[in-house]
Amino acid sequence: MGDSETLIAQTSSTMGYSTAGHNSIASVDGASNIIQEANAISGVTGDFPASATSANAVNMDLNASTQGPYGNKTYESKPTVGMANINQGVANFENAGVVSSGASGYDSFANGSITSEAVSAENGNSSHDAGASAVEPPLEDGSVLAMSGEEDRLWSIVRTNSLDFDAWVALIEETEKVAEGNLLKIRRVYDSFLAEFPLCYGYWKKYAEHEAASSTEKAVEVYERAVLGVTYSVDIWLHFCRFAISKYEDPEVIRRLFERGLTYVGTDYLSYSLWDEYIEYEYRQQDWCRIAMIYTRIFESPILYLDKYYNSFKELAANRPLSELRTAEEAAAAASIVSEVVDQVNEGEVPPDASGQSPKLVSAGLTEAEELEKYIAIREEMYKKAKEFDSKIVGFETAIGRPYFHVKPLNVTELENWHNYLNFIEREGDFSKVVKLYERCLIACANYPEYWIRYVKCMEAHGSLDLAENALIRATQVFVKRQPEIHLFAAWFKEHNGDIVAARAAYHLVHTEISPGLLEAIIKHANMERRVANLDDALAVYEQAIAIEKGKEHSQALPVLFAQYARFLFLAMGKVEKAREVLDEASEHVQLSKPFLEILIFMETVMPLPKRIDHLDTLVEKFINPNTDSPNTASIAEREDVSSIFLEFLDLVGDAEAIKKAHDRHLKIFLHNRMASQLKKRQAEDVLASDKSKLMKPDASVPSSVQSLMGAYPGVQNQWTAGYGVQPQTWPHATQAPAQQWNPAYAQQTAAYGGYTASYATPQVSTSVAQSASYGAYPPTYPAQAAPQQSYAQPVATAAAAPSQQAAAAPQAYYGTYY
Repeated sequence: MGDSETLIAQTSSTMGYSTAGHNSIASVDGASNIIQEANAISGVTGDFPASATSANAVNMDLNASTQGPYGNKTYESKPTVGMANINQGVANFENAGVVSSGASGYDSFANGSITSEAVSAENGNSSHDAGASAVEPPLEDGSVLAMSGEEDRLWSIVRTNSLDFDAWVALIEETEKVAEGNLLKIRRVYDSFLAEFPLCYGYWKKYAEHEAASSTEKAVEVYERAVLGVTYSVDIWLHFCRFAISKYEDPEVIRRLFERGLTYVGTDYLSYSLWDEYIEYEYRQQDWCRIAMIYTRIFESPILYLDKYYNSFKELAANRPLSELRTAEEAAAAASIVSEVVDQVNEGEVPPDASGQSPKLVSAGLTEAEELEKYIAIREEMYKKAKEFDSKIVGFETAIGRPYFHVKPLNVTELENWHNYLNFIEREGDFSKVVKLYERCLIACANYPEYWIRYVKCMEAHGSLDLAENALIRATQVFVKRQPEIHLFAAWFKEHNGDIVAARAAYHLVHTEISPGLLEAIIKHANMERRVANLDDALAVYEQAIAIEKGKEHSQALPVLFAQYARFLFLAMGKVEKAREVLDEASEHVQLSKPFLEILIFMETVMPLPKRIDHLDTLVEKFINPNTDSPNTASIAEREDVSSIFLEFLDLVGDAEAIKKAHDRHLKIFLHNRMASQLKKRQAEDVLASDKSKLMKPDASVPSSVQSLMGAYPGVQNQWTAGYGVQPQTWPHATQAPAQQWNPAYAQQTAAYGGYTASYATPQVSTSVAQSASYGAYPPTYPAQAAPQQSYAQPVATAAAAPSQQAAAAPQAYYGTYY
């Protein structure tokens, strides 16, 4: 046995797999694979150099620190990668490979910087950092390999944007073209690429092939890293097994490797290729007992081509004697039954002619043909049970168009299908199936935060916090690490589980690197500090954010920050005067606009008496009747809307004199414009209408008194009769992505910022729905904030007007609320 063969044998034996398979048909049931998987918890990597890589991923210490407005604080969490605690008697099979797809953790958190070493090796460390810089590692002596001009150009691109998949592909091709056998260059580019895209099994295979040209041991190391990075890929296990078959002669080494792979992907609906390879290998070994055992295991799960396997099994049973099909344990069990019955007969305990024969006596008296029939019948029942379950899932499986990872977005229908499939499996209640389907889903949907969030919450609901934290680590550190929503969810999850320091670290990362100035992060961070009784820190969050926005020219977030700060002071802390001071300060720093005035009017509406009507009237006057001293760029429609809103406010809390003043001003400014606009419209209609249609039309040239009155107040009846705050409002029609949507509905306080909206299930896109004037919700005219994006995996919607921050979205919310 060669050195590399010994390494694979050591790796497989460490897993604790038994190549004997299912030793007794009596124990073959739907849980037999799970029982086997429970023995696979010890590790996946062997003692060869790549095990150092695995050690980083499996035994990492998730200790870090963060320094922010709250001072130096340590972020400590227990290690989760590689740990498994599946309760309720199901398999503890979630070892490092189960949840290790390039994961690390918030493992380095200094001054808001995140780095991880999920995929590293002696050939050169690869890093994941939130700043999205791909670094070309230097050589051990600190020098850098000479590069062609094209290589240097492509490295520059991926350093700037490490998610530029096309640039990476071009860089790999260029490196392979000019490397001329220089493995240092090959290792460097593959290590860096696979640190960003660990699920690309095809590139793991290519990497291993480069290493295999000079060293089988190095190729084994690459394959071991690959199965650690994309554990639930049928294809990577298939390539690994084929490689092992081509290099090694010891059947036990090959079998152990097959067993390792089948532990994870043997129940995958598309695992037929790996089963076929295993059966073909055993046919070459002419080990009929093992082949029969493999067929038996296949019948436990509904996989593609199940009918083919059943027919092949019957053909095998018809052509080979039962003694060659039974395992040694099954044969021994049958012989034991015969021996026991013979002893009972000899001792007179069971008369030979007894009318009521025991099952053992019946079994002992069967002919070989009858025993074979029974042997087949047991497996036929398993096959039928699997087919029954197959009929329930075949619709979901056939709707999966792309089961592998790719940076190209999935269409909405396929994403919706994954949600529906997960719903079904969760209702079935088999925790092992739930975990494995989520892991399959997160290969194809790795770039979509909603599925990571759903996985985390599902594991948490089942009491498997280790698996939940592990999935969250992979999401925040590798796959969707640049999308703010996953970090906001991570902050909530940490807070929910009592790790306030880690929650602060997640918010700090969003503030400093992921999406500085993100309103949702500021608001949620301040609210968390209030919940943990750190009111001074909560105020500091708002004050620092406002100070930063003040330094920006024409900040569009500043009015909302002032409004949210005042709202927080009033509703959360009961500081009415302080809230009004903040609004007064806002009036000095913010240009008057429709949204800002709507906010001011609403805040005054909900605040206690006395109302500051004169103060608001002055601001409204400056806005709706601009002059050289107070110019603004608002349209006549926006100014009329504000005037209507103010009239409604006065009707509720003002006196007759204030109402008359505002009423007269409204008529003076807007009635003439409204009449002129309607007249122009009618004249245009008359020009375009035919003579016949004119004769058929009633005379509409003179508006009735009722129409004139309604025209003077166009917004009152059709916009305000339902009350304040009930009109659906969203933030502005921006084309940036992702658009930050706001629907706090001020008047609906029970829903306001009480929880995340459905943004994790629906894409956060800007809207262009016609907005009605309302100061009960956020106004529609502020542009949405654009958060830094990962440059791939945006959903392919049928009519997407702009790319969305969250890839893809289902029409309904999935785990969209977690407060």
